[in-house]
Amino acid sequence: MPVVSQFYGILIRMFYNDHVPPHFHAVYGEYELIVTISPITILQGKAPNRVRSMVLEWTALHQQELSDNWNRCRQGEPLLRIEPLE
Repeated sequence: MPVVSQFYGILIRMFYNDHVPPHFHAVYGEYELIVTISPITILQGKAPNRVRSMVLEWTALHQQELSDNWNRCRQGEPLLRIEPLE
């Protein structure tokens, strides 16, 4: 599963040929969130509140890039890196 971004110990990953709706996985230690791209919602998982807040903030900043990467996944194309949260 390719990593498209990493910040504050959080890995943002996408699977090729993953199920709909368009989403990504945010992994922080033993925690994992599955976050839909549009609308931005936590579909599944648990993480500390601060991690959830950072992931949602980052998603809002990069929603179009995430959507583009989702489409690249569906086409089997290499994913593009997305700037981390600073």
